[in-house]
Amino acid sequence: MADRKRVMVLDDEPIVGERLKPVLEREGFEVEVFTESEGALQRLAETAFSVIVTDLKMKGPSGMDILRFVKEKAPQTAVIVITGYATIETHREAEAHGALHFVAKPFKMQDLARLVAKAAK
Repeated sequence: MADRKRVMVLDDEPIVGERLKPVLEREGFEVEVFTESEGALQRLAETAFSVIVTDLKMKGPSGMDILRFVKEKAPQTAVIVITGYATIETHREAEAHGALHFVAKPFKMQDLARLVAKAAK
């Protein structure tokens, strides 16, 4: 289906992508899951996504690095930052760099899927 919205899920914990991908696919999204930020950055350099869901802390480039890269390359792309290390400072920094939402772990997959659907409109 050519008009399906493409979503990237990036989290170094594989369970996040494993659980979120089927929920988003049921909502009609085309989903690509990455557990390493280096590979995600390579994919972002060659492919457009409607929405990026990225973890904040990972080995290699961080979620903040991903956010900055996406906003420089494709400012219209919605970025949702998820983290187990939520602080007011990281929330403010993510917003300052253009994150649409900042979500603390743990979260319900369906709640995050609703945010992705809203962001994709």
